[in-house]
Amino acid sequence: MAKKQDIAIIGAGNLGIAVAKGIVGAKLAKSKNMYLTRRHLEKLLELKKQKFQITSNNIEAVQNAEYIFLCVQPKQLPEVLKEINSVLDPKKHVLISTITGVEIASIEQHLEQEIPIIRAMPNTAAAIQESMTCMCGKNVSNGQLQEVKVLFEALGEAMIIDEDLMKAATVLAASGIAFFLRYIRAATQGGIQLGFHADDAQKIAMQTARGAASLLVEGHNHPETEIDKVTTPQGCTIAGLNEMEHQGLSSAVIKGLMASFEKINTITE
Repeated sequence: MAKKQDIAIIGAGNLGIAVAKGIVGAKLAKSKNMYLTRRHLEKLLELKKQKFQITSNNIEAVQNAEYIFLCVQPKQLPEVLKEINSVLDPKKHVLISTITGVEIASIEQHLEQEIPIIRAMPNTAAAIQESMTCMCGKNVSNGQLQEVKVLFEALGEAMIIDEDLMKAATVLAASGIAFFLRYIRAATQGGIQLGFHADDAQKIAMQTARGAASLLVEGHNHPETEIDKVTTPQGCTIAGLNEMEHQGLSSAVIKGLMASFEKINTITE
């Protein structure tokens, strides 16, 4: 696994910060040995208090790292790679891109030499070691790919997939965080209408969502198996489920996923 001083995150926005906090939380690195870069450092002052190395100098970060996370916006990628090209070393560095919709081939176009590249899509739950990360690689040894997989597994779950599924994985896992949160918000609003105070309704919705997911994780069952356990003939649960389906719940989720997938395919590679 990576040494404690060899991780840099170029473009420490929401996702980059989540990954950084997750790595430290999993005790894979100390904050004082991790480099986080961003143009506007005032947005990282809280992390500086936590002893992270904060800089706007990408070259400095790369020179002090082996694993380099690219967490910038797609339009910023060419400029960033042009900046750090001179200090990239194929014998030392592994690039890990979390940039939405950008294929490995597009990264290679901006490199002056062949560098090991891993494309990964974690989600913001990495900050609490509950991410779902899908990843693929090129010019990397199986050992390097497995090392990075272990790193992401410390941030939650990780899965190696074919690159042609990476955009779909982004929609299902990364955008999926927002989709599940919106359901919890809707359940909270419903709970308020049923008579609970807002804080209590949200607590009930959150824990119920956690419990539902945990049943599948721990039991390895199909969702319908667990649904059948709580739906009795002419009961209130089946009445609610049927009304949600009449209103298009499953259809809306699938259509939402497809809309996100169509949108991600418009991102310039």
